[in-house]
Amino acid sequence: MPKMKTHRGAAKRFRKTGSGRIKRNQSHRRHILTKKSTKRKRQLRSASYIHASDVKLIERMLPGKL
Repeated sequence: MPKMKTHRGAAKRFRKTGSGRIKRNQSHRRHILTKKSTKRKRQLRSASYIHASDVKLIERMLPGKL
């Protein structure tokens, strides 16, 4: 049986923390920033965690990485 391949798009988007949770960056920070408030843009800077219902899917896309 061939090796499992890592989903390269997922590998660039997700990181595992020391406690084992999966971290991701917020979306909506790339363009059309003039109409977004400073507060909204500042809050989008911080990373957040993957929802519990999506963890299994992300782990399947990243074999050996997590």
